[in-house]
Amino acid sequence: MHSTTVETPPHQESASLSHGLKQRHLSMIALGGVIGAGLFVGSGAGIAAAGPSIVVAYALSGLLVMLVMRMLGEMSAAYPSSGSFSAHAERAIGPWAGFTAGWSFWVLLCTAVGLEGIGAAHIVTGWLPGTPEWAWVALFMVVFCGANLAAVKNFGEFEFWFAALKVGAITLFLVLGVLAIAGVLPGTDSPGTSHLTHFLPNGGEGLVIGLLASVFAYGGLETVTIAAAESQDPVRGVASAVRTAMWRIAVFYVGSMAVIVTLVPWDSRAVVEKGPYVAALDELGIPGAGELMNVVVLVALLSAMNANIYGSSRIAYSLVERGQGPKALARVSGGVPRTAVLTSSAVGFGCVLLSYWRPDDVFSWLLNMIGAVILVVWAFIAVAQLRLRRLLERGAGEGPVVRMWGYPWLTWVALGGIAAVFVLMAREPGTRVQLYSTGAMTLTLAAVGFVRQRARR
Repeated sequence: MHSTTVETPPHQESASLSHGLKQRHLSMIALGGVIGAGLFVGSGAGIAAAGPSIVVAYALSGLLVMLVMRMLGEMSAAYPSSGSFSAHAERAIGPWAGFTAGWSFWVLLCTAVGLEGIGAAHIVTGWLPGTPEWAWVALFMVVFCGANLAAVKNFGEFEFWFAALKVGAITLFLVLGVLAIAGVLPGTDSPGTSHLTHFLPNGGEGLVIGLLASVFAYGGLETVTIAAAESQDPVRGVASAVRTAMWRIAVFYVGSMAVIVTLVPWDSRAVVEKGPYVAALDELGIPGAGELMNVVVLVALLSAMNANIYGSSRIAYSLVERGQGPKALARVSGGVPRTAVLTSSAVGFGCVLLSYWRPDDVFSWLLNMIGAVILVVWAFIAVAQLRLRRLLERGAGEGPVVRMWGYPWLTWVALGGIAAVFVLMAREPGTRVQLYSTGAMTLTLAAVGFVRQRARR
């Protein structure tokens, strides 16, 4: 059983998808893809729980993400596919695994499109009070759905400039923060280590909450391996993105958390109410800091919205190409799977409507259901890499272009880390429901996928 699954020749996806993404698009998607709204907004709750130890939390989860990205990079460089980890899981484990990983991630991305639209609309209605939020969400949806329908290069251009703005903003923040900490920023006094004295203010429990918050802030890194399949040089694009992942995570995530907790007291109400970045800029006396960061957060939300419409449509397209869904979603015209783009956007907007119509039951249930999907996907990536490496080493040539470090031991370490996060989620009342809801969805999809696999066999 094992050998027949792994030895199956690579799926040859239709050549009808265009290759309109350039190397500069992929480089900036890789660079800016790690800077999401979760970093700008969601990190506040983690800091409030973990205090200065949030730096350790982000470093630990960052190490786990680096291992996962390295494994995914190894497989994606060897077998470029718009299905990314879903196609790899199918090749290594079986069709049921590709079906489960792919459709659960599609649900996650479509729901995220709606959530990001709501967040972006909330910022705009703060500037223009009295305008309906749903209308702004609809406008954003039309813009990005239209751009993705036209050509893949439109997605690439949007992401290039969005990423450039995000990278510029967070780099400027880090420079100002480091200058202030060093005591050389005019008009500010260095806080020294006065805010770091209570490193674990809420003990191990606070660190656990911070760790869980940090894990989910890293979502979105997978997009570059999906996009690489439509680039002019997929192998080079994936290899470059994976090799630079370490310093990007260290600088943007761990570095910015270190700057924030050094500049601002961890228990400051502003960290949660205004957001940690705004609180830090206010501490430095930067005029208009709040509005400036709102613009950056808006860009981060719109960037994620654009990327998730793209990613969900390509995952759906790849699944259908492999016989894992309704054939209509695989229709391609102009090098774009337009039916998949429209369907993914419509489901995303449906989630927005649910947030208004049924916020306390259906929408809440949907949010819980996607709560731990990214961890399920990471688990599939690790298992698939364990099995595909053997196939790669048996093949002709010099083996993988991108190699997982310390194979197989670090792959097992990553799997252990993922299992540990599952256990921590089960211990925390705030995340337990998410874990169980995601588990129920995953088991349902796995059962459907397994029945389909048996029927096809």
